[in-house]
Amino acid sequence: MSPEEIDRIIEMAWEDRTPFDAIKAQFSLTESEVRTLMRRTLKRSSYILWRKRVEESSLKHLKKRIDGVTTFKANAQRHITLNKLSKR
Repeated sequence: MSPEEIDRIIEMAWEDRTPFDAIKAQFSLTESEVRTLMRRTLKRSSYILWRKRVEESSLKHLKKRIDGVTTFKANAQRHITLNKLSKR
């Protein structure tokens, strides 16, 4: 994987509303593979904080989501290209 892809996966994993299924659809990584990647690349304290957030979040897993949330990203989110916000 390229550094840009790894950065994007980490960014998606940190986002509360991005489910693991979205990461799997875009990068073919399962939840356990994302956890391994995060453990490998983040500092220990950052990884522990992230795991706590994921465990408490009901939005990271599609099965736990409320019925009204159907998209992988917010409607207001701007287009992201190589981890940089594109100009309008």
